[in-house]
Amino acid sequence: MSRFKRAGQDSLAGFMEKKTESTISSGQLNAARKSGQLDLSGRGLREVPQDVYRLNIDTPEEAHHNLSFGASDRWWEQTDLTKLLLSSNQLTQLSDDIRLLPLLTTLDLHDNQLSSLPSALGELQELQQLRLSHNQITSLPVEVCTLKNLCGINLQQNQLETLPDELGQLENLTQLDLSNNHLEGLPSSLGRLRCLQKLNLCHNKLRCLPACLAQLTNVKLLDCSNNQLTDIPASLSKMLALEQLYLRHNKLRFFPKLPAPALKELYLGNNHIEQLGTEQLTCLTAISLLELRDNKIKILPEQITLLSTLTRLDLTNNNITNLPVSLSLLPNLTVLLLEGNPLRGIRRDLLTKGTSELLKYLRGRIKEDRDRADEGQMAMTLPSQATVNVHNITTLKSLVYRFNSFPEVLYQIVSLETVLLGNNQVDEVDPHRLIKLVHLSTLDLSNNDLLNIPPELGLCASLRCLSLEGNPFRTPRAAIVAKGTDAVLEYLRSRLPT
Repeated sequence: MSRFKRAGQDSLAGFMEKKTESTISSGQLNAARKSGQLDLSGRGLREVPQDVYRLNIDTPEEAHHNLSFGASDRWWEQTDLTKLLLSSNQLTQLSDDIRLLPLLTTLDLHDNQLSSLPSALGELQELQQLRLSHNQITSLPVEVCTLKNLCGINLQQNQLETLPDELGQLENLTQLDLSNNHLEGLPSSLGRLRCLQKLNLCHNKLRCLPACLAQLTNVKLLDCSNNQLTDIPASLSKMLALEQLYLRHNKLRFFPKLPAPALKELYLGNNHIEQLGTEQLTCLTAISLLELRDNKIKILPEQITLLSTLTRLDLTNNNITNLPVSLSLLPNLTVLLLEGNPLRGIRRDLLTKGTSELLKYLRGRIKEDRDRADEGQMAMTLPSQATVNVHNITTLKSLVYRFNSFPEVLYQIVSLETVLLGNNQVDEVDPHRLIKLVHLSTLDLSNNDLLNIPPELGLCASLRCLSLEGNPFRTPRAAIVAKGTDAVLEYLRSRLPT
């Protein structure tokens, strides 16, 4: 008896060991047939159950029994699966049977252990979102590049060393995250992704940026932080929609020249930049946030006051010893960070009181300097009835003030490089006299009363930055003005009488 019982137990145990229970209930499968969505995230799955692949093919188990179905249980009226979430599992591979779900629009496989992807992914032609971050993927199959409807692909935190040249075929891609990989280069076809709006390349091994990036005229955010970049190509200025540029933790020695008309935020922290050039600063016509922390900057030039749209300036941990008092003239500056600089003449307790107190102190210094200058130096009166020091104009080669008309005396100062007359009531300029200012590189006439822009202004060969927005003139059209200085000057020259 005991021998029989023991044998029976052993036999039963053997059957139990071979039996594998489905991790997905029939109720979940039926719900997926109704909604078109199936969430299997965080289930500890080592492989995708076959029931999932065959969800739209196989007849439900209960249909094989003599059961009656209510209106809500009619499996033959099922919805095709469009959204499959498999994140945070232990998947090591994805079967070619994924092709049995051709109407998927979202496939989430992030946070698994995938090292490769099946070519069958190329058959999911309706796919719009493909999430593959936090895996061990070493290469992207070219078949993925045939997914014409793909809008977003996330490949963050993988082991990619190269990308297929066919990547440029993803013509509807708006977001591409390639961060935290081992990329040393990028395919030239990347420039064909004309719909791209966000491109993340941070934490790779890039030594340079390809010229093809200039073709990405719709990209608003570009992150190239934590690479090995030593230079930034000037061609990036053609990225007309670029608003945020991250270049932190690279090997840049020079401040990049980026006359991108829409650039609002520029992050250059943790590089080897030693100086800020006037020409580079004057290009930043729309800048709101400028981060330069942890560099080797020694001097903050007076031309920093040209950044009239600046609200936040981070100069933490540099080698700056003196601050230009004109810094306090920036009309929109609300955050100024200076900790970790060997500043002279400014008490440390003043730095700890915050930006408003520091700017107030610098404005007081301006008043002191102006009073001393008025006592011993020649001054002149401009049409606004403002007293302006001639010495400051000729040595700093810049003028920031408010006027009711274009000051006649400015036409006579041939050394002028910068004139900022934005937000005034200027209604005309004399281009023939401006042409004689051969050093004039920046002319801001935005938000004035200009009814006419003379074509001869296009002959001012030294101009690198011309701001005309906010005036009531009809030509050039706003679309041309938005393209930047070069486009405006070219247009004006085309209007010159032959």
